[in-house]
Parts: sequence; structure tokens; C-alpha cells
Amino acid sequence: MKAGIVGLPNVGKSTLFNCLSNAKAQSANFPFCTIEPNVGVVNVPDPRLKKLEELVNPERVIPATVEIVDIAGLVKGASKGEGLGNQFLGNIRETDAIIHVLRCFDNDNIIHVDGKIDPINDKETIDVELQLKDLETVEKKLEKVKRAARTGNKEAQKEEDALLQVKAALESGKSVRTIDFDEAIHTEFIKPLQFITDKPVLYLCNVDDASAVTGNAYVEQVRDMVKDENAEVLVLAVGTEADIAELDDYDEREMFLADIGLEEAGSAKLIRSAYKLLNQQTYFTAGVKEVRAWTVKIGATGPQAAGVIHTDFEKGFIRAEVIKYDTYVEYGSEAKVKEAGKLKIEGKDYIVQDGDIMHFLFNV
Repeated sequence: MKAGIVGLPNVGKSTLFNCLSNAKAQSANFPFCTIEPNVGVVNVPDPRLKKLEELVNPERVIPATVEIVDIAGLVKGASKGEGLGNQFLGNIRETDAIIHVLRCFDNDNIIHVDGKIDPINDKETIDVELQLKDLETVEKKLEKVKRAARTGNKEAQKEEDALLQVKAALESGKSVRTIDFDEAIHTEFIKPLQFITDKPVLYLCNVDDASAVTGNAYVEQVRDMVKDENAEVLVLAVGTEADIAELDDYDEREMFLADIGLEEAGSAKLIRSAYKLLNQQTYFTAGVKEVRAWTVKIGATGPQAAGVIHTDFEKGFIRAEVIKYDTYVEYGSEAKVKEAGKLKIEGKDYIVQDGDIMHFLFNV
């Protein structure tokens, strides 16, 4: 599962990527600096892992991860191939969620591709390009589906209705994600087409140091504009976060954060938000060899969670032993949880909950 960082050139995408992944994507003060998408595998900050490590004292600790892709800046006309449009849009299509970076700071030393700071206009520019590309996709698909629908094919007629809704929304400047489809219709007809504007989105306002805690007028404009989109807005001073990421000493990082009024690095919040945006949650395995966070989709069953470890675990699933994280912390060990009768035995229909500590029994 990948989250792609998108935005206009010079809004701070590559600096953000460097900060998140500690990879050193090229970062320069001109458009099209990032041409090939940089991919970073980022650890998901989770204080529960630290607590489990204290209780279990394992040989190693392995956190959950999320894949972040730094995609080069889009420009007006990208849907028609302007800049490196086709390549960029293809890279976005391959991601599962979008982190849309908006420049919300003034700095005469960093050029803006349109010559002025206007995050609302920037957002609209990106939205229009993505919507135009999706319109191209739906029109091509409709050509084929209409022919089948005219023969009286009921499935084709249902698909045609759904695609016409998409076309109408895009032509009115709305993204596919704003259409309230029946889940079955969405799964069968919409999802396979991988519409770019159907992907969940998070808006990241890149601000200066002084606005890192409370935001600024630009941020308020963004919040007002996206209030009907059911999308999260995060505020991050990306340049400052990059400086913090360069510090090796934990105490120095904490002092730096305290100086600007933050309790934790904004990048940690962003990673957790990206993880949630991708519809992911965490369950744990805890033993003396390792304490590990495993990633599983929200709504996954016990066998599906077991399959994340090994496909044989899913095929031969018998049952799962489940301890709630808070219960584990309360009693301090698996043995004490068992003594208290708080360990639960769950079958194939069990829906995994975030923070479950699980042990699987299987037979292949």
C-alpha cells in the first residue's frame, strides 16, 4: 500500500519525503527536479511498541511500515502531457492514497511556478488536471460499455449508469470520491478503473516556523475550501521538520520541538495519518524472540490477519488467541493474562481490532 506525495513544483514535496524517509531525494529550487518517483519505506510511530518492548524484553522489535512515494510536481496542462504530465499522472495512478502538499508560506527566495502564493488556486490546478485525466479514462470506457448496453445487456446498463454519474461529476469539477456510490457498484464498476480522484486524500499545509502550531490565514483558506470533502488537513513546517530529522540525539530533537511549541514531530502525525488514510491498522505478536507490529486492513478477519505472516497460516487457520493491548499492559505478561482468564479464543469470523495481540494456531 502506497501513499503518493503530490503538488505543484516547489511546494516542499521532496523536502517532506526526505524528512519522512531519511532518503536524500534531490531537492532544488526549480521545477521538475524530481523526475523518477522516489519510494521510501517509513516506520509507523507507535508508542505501544515501546511499552510492549519494556514488558516482554524481546531480542528485536519490528515496527509497522508504510510506503511513501515522492512524485514530481504537476503543472497546468499535465493531463495533456505538459511538463512531464503523462508520466507523473501514471505514477499517481499506481498509489493507493494521496498526500496533497500545499504551499502556505511566504518566502521570496523560493520561487512559485505561478509567481504568487495562493494555495486555493494551487489545489484547483491539481484537481482540474487529475479530473481531466479521469474524464479521459471514463470516456474511453463508456465507448465500449454503451455498445454492450444497447444490446440489452443488464450488467452493461448498470455499468453505463455508474460511469455516466462519474462523467457528470467530473464535468462539473467534482472528484470521483465525492460520489456516493452503492458499495457493490463501486467495487464492481468504479474501483477497477483506478480513477485518480477516487483515491482518499489528505491535505498537508506546508507553513513557516511561526505557523507550525496554530497555522495561518492560508491554512484557514484551505480548511474552508475542503470542509465538504471529508478530508483531513494537517499543518507542518516541512523545512523545520527536515532540520529535526537531521538531529541524531533524541534529547536535542525534543528540545527543538519544545522551542517551537510542539509535543511531537509533525512528521509522526503525518505518517500515522497516511497509515489510516490507506485503511490500515496494526496488530501485534509478542514473544521473547521479537515484538512485531503487523499491518492489516481495517475489517480483516482472523485468517486474513494470519495470512499477513504466512499464507499457510491463513489456509490452515484453526483459531486465534487474542489479548487486548490494554489488558496486556494491565497484567504485564501473557501468563498473567491467562491466569486472569482474559485471553480470548476467536474463530474464523473474528474481526481484528487495532492493537490486538495475537497468536495463531494452524494446521497445514
